[in-house]
Amino acid sequence: MYRGKKLQIFTGTANEKLAAAIAGHIGVALGKAEVKRFSDGEINIYIGESVRGADVFIVQPICCPANENLMELLIMMDAMKRASAKSINAVLPYYGYARQDRKTRARDPITAKLVADLLTTAGATRVITMDLHAGQIQGFFNIPVDHLKSLPILANYFQEKKLENAVVVSPDMGGVTRARELAERLHLPIAIIDKRRPEPNVAEVMHIIGEVSGKTVIMIDDIIDTAGTISLGARALMKHGAREIYACCTHPVLSGPALDRLAEAPLKEIVVTDTIPLGERTLDKIKVLSVAPLIGDAIIRIHEELSVSKLFD
Repeated sequence: MYRGKKLQIFTGTANEKLAAAIAGHIGVALGKAEVKRFSDGEINIYIGESVRGADVFIVQPICCPANENLMELLIMMDAMKRASAKSINAVLPYYGYARQDRKTRARDPITAKLVADLLTTAGATRVITMDLHAGQIQGFFNIPVDHLKSLPILANYFQEKKLENAVVVSPDMGGVTRARELAERLHLPIAIIDKRRPEPNVAEVMHIIGEVSGKTVIMIDDIIDTAGTISLGARALMKHGAREIYACCTHPVLSGPALDRLAEAPLKEIVVTDTIPLGERTLDKIKVLSVAPLIGDAIIRIHEELSVSKLFD
């Protein structure tokens, strides 16, 4: 049981199981809050206990339905601000809209920046998030942002499997840094799939850079959304002689045809974390690792004004 200064954990409806696991890891009860809908669909939040003078942490990934979950978070933060919370910490295991982080065409919005502005205006004094699709999103905020990484959790899992003759593969050029960090932790070589994306959610493999023939492959990405990249990459790797293929990611968005594609893809196992709840959207070959201990430890260190980066030393 945590017995430090006043720390309270609350959650919306986006990922209540993860919020409960985080609170359990810290040793505090989950805060009393109700999220209801009026008959016209408007969201109503009721906070059932005092938060005056408390460091409040609200766990709410901006996952599907993203707009509903974002609005729940904004309203809950406004309620906390008006109830005199000492600090309001938005814990976003998954930062929705992160892929809209820059203009790629004329008149494109930069929605990741808009979300940052909304969070700050609603009352957030700090943001804790995991594996942002684009690290520069931290610069969209004028408040502290703690950017946690699931890579140590994924690396520990694969270390325990003791895979032989393995290689880490980035499914595209943009993920090379992530793949290299995993490869360094596992003391493995890396390879890269050269991919182009002619339109959103459509990927085409060009060629593979590196040696994969006869090897056990670990493909790593930050997000699996429609699973086009992962399934197409797995087939290309098998054509190039890969022995068996594992895929891993932090955020299992798994929208649209994702489950069908993953079921048909030549993948031995898909390792994901619980930043986004899977519910019934799962397969036998999907393995879920929890980020609750990592986020819980980060919350304690933030609350006690200690270094968060020490968690990754």
